[in-house]
Amino acid sequence: MEITTIIGLVMGIAAVLGGQVLEGGHMGSIMQATAALIVFGGTLGATILSFTMSDLKKGVGAIFTIFKAPGENPSDLIKILINFAGIARKDGILALQNRVADIKNHFMKRAVTYAVDGYEPAVIKDILEKDIETMEDESATASKVFESAGGFAPTVGILGAVLGLIHVMEVMSDPSQIGGGIAVAFVATVYGVGAANLIFLPISSKIKRQAKVEVLTRELIIKGVISIQEGLNPRIVEEKLNAFLEESERVVEGKK
Repeated sequence: MEITTIIGLVMGIAAVLGGQVLEGGHMGSIMQATAALIVFGGTLGATILSFTMSDLKKGVGAIFTIFKAPGENPSDLIKILINFAGIARKDGILALQNRVADIKNHFMKRAVTYAVDGYEPAVIKDILEKDIETMEDESATASKVFESAGGFAPTVGILGAVLGLIHVMEVMSDPSQIGGGIAVAFVATVYGVGAANLIFLPISSKIKRQAKVEVLTRELIIKGVISIQEGLNPRIVEEKLNAFLEESERVVEGKK
């Protein structure tokens, strides 16, 4: 479980609701079904209109990924690749065949399998880089879905506010209904701005961030496996792969 996703989502919503309570307001005053219908229904409709069904499925699928625990630490993958470099340099690339089944990272398992099967380095790089491009495109589409929703929500919230004020103008002769119309007007704005900045846009940013980390990890794996194929000294492999990481995360002589 990606704990920062949970913490951020809960903290953002709790801060808004907590502020309402601290100001002496009632929770019920910001629970307006009409405003919710206008904002969330309108935002959903605009988002669906903007994308294909395939794009929307990618967006929905990405929701689950932002709650998943992070994959292997890149520094741990470097340690594995350095170890493989030592084995391959000593006993040959085929010596890694018995290690493939123990590799947990699916992308690394594919890369090492290709190397053991005798694929040329250029072929391995071409195949796996195309995979990276596909993954980047899918993540970009998923991110764009939520980014667009984050753009639509505040505007639809304003639309809800205007509708609420129109209702107020219609019932000016009946003071008992004025309060409800004004509530819908202001709450719709709160829903629109809140949904955009506490939910949709942060989700979009999280998808982009996770994709960036995954791209770095996969590029690191490609570089490592090709270096192993070339029979490079494990120390050189270490230096090449450490270049992908921040200095504080780098592996030194096989140890972090």
